[in-house]
Amino acid sequence: MYTRIVECHLIPGKKDEMLSRLMNDVTPVLQSQPGFVDMIGLTDENDPDRLLAISLWQSKEDAERYHRDHFQMVADIIAPALKRSPTVQTFTVNTSTAHHIAAGKAA
Repeated sequence: MYTRIVECHLIPGKKDEMLSRLMNDVTPVLQSQPGFVDMIGLTDENDPDRLLAISLWQSKEDAERYHRDHFQMVADIIAPALKRSPTVQTFTVNTSTAHHIAAGKAA
């Protein structure tokens, strides 16, 4: 399994707009992608204008295909709520109790 962590810094007062865009516009795009597993949205308790979106993918190839074919469109959807372009980090998932992945057994 593979994950993408997208960090977003919001324009103050745009949090509700961003959450709405994530649920109504971005989530359907993610759910239609081959290999998409789940998305988790996080709000920073110390900085409410900072959000992280963690997406889980069956494989690195699935995540890379999404990034290549659809991420710019998603970035454009959320752009009106952002101070600057989102940043993306990627990781191999080694363990997950929710997805029953044992250390060293990632897909």
